[in-house]
Amino acid sequence: MLDPPFVSSSHPLSHTAASRLSASALACRRGSRLLFKNLDLDVDAGEIVWVRGQNGSGKTSLLRLIAGLSTPEHGRVLLDGIPVRSAAAHGRGLVYIAHANALKEDLSVSEALEFLLRIHARPCTPAIVQAALERIGLLSRRQALVRTLSQGQRRRVALARLAVDDGAALWLLDEPFDALDIDGIARLNGLLNDQVRRGGSVLLTSHLGVSTATLRPREVDLDAYA
Repeated sequence: MLDPPFVSSSHPLSHTAASRLSASALACRRGSRLLFKNLDLDVDAGEIVWVRGQNGSGKTSLLRLIAGLSTPEHGRVLLDGIPVRSAAAHGRGLVYIAHANALKEDLSVSEALEFLLRIHARPCTPAIVQAALERIGLLSRRQALVRTLSQGQRRRVALARLAVDDGAALWLLDEPFDALDIDGIARLNGLLNDQVRRGGSVLLTSHLGVSTATLRPREVDLDAYA
């Protein structure tokens, strides 16, 4: 079963104060294997944190724990002092974009983005959808069916959601740069920089190189917690 593409607040993010993430003594188990342990992690407003590690080190599992989609073996995750699995924490503007795009093949690009915005109670007027697609570089493909898109274009549709989330919040992004070309990477970098400039924060994984000069991320190596 595919991971859900997004987990988000039911409230507009523009009404959400900047959120601070704090994870302490975190441990994660997959089957009989302990992926990582004794992980302390803070993400402050206006910060990008890049989680690195070898394949199987638990990067995706960590994001799912922080999104409140699974339970840690040990430790706790707080968003502004509230347990992240509580409804109150999700009301503070946590946004999760999984590695799987999970787009509906028979919808057009505009319809697919509108669907994602609607199910997460985000504004989705035609003007908002058009502006988001223009920001991510897909306006000319707005009438194309999802099934005709390349993997990189599909990733852009999923990431276009971020162009609508203009409030300060915590973004959890699992391999957001996957399949993007040079132009797509530049557009995503622009969204990430806008996020931190307005006081939001980002926790992301990437097996690709992240531009340290452009984004100035703080790096966390999960291999150190194996």
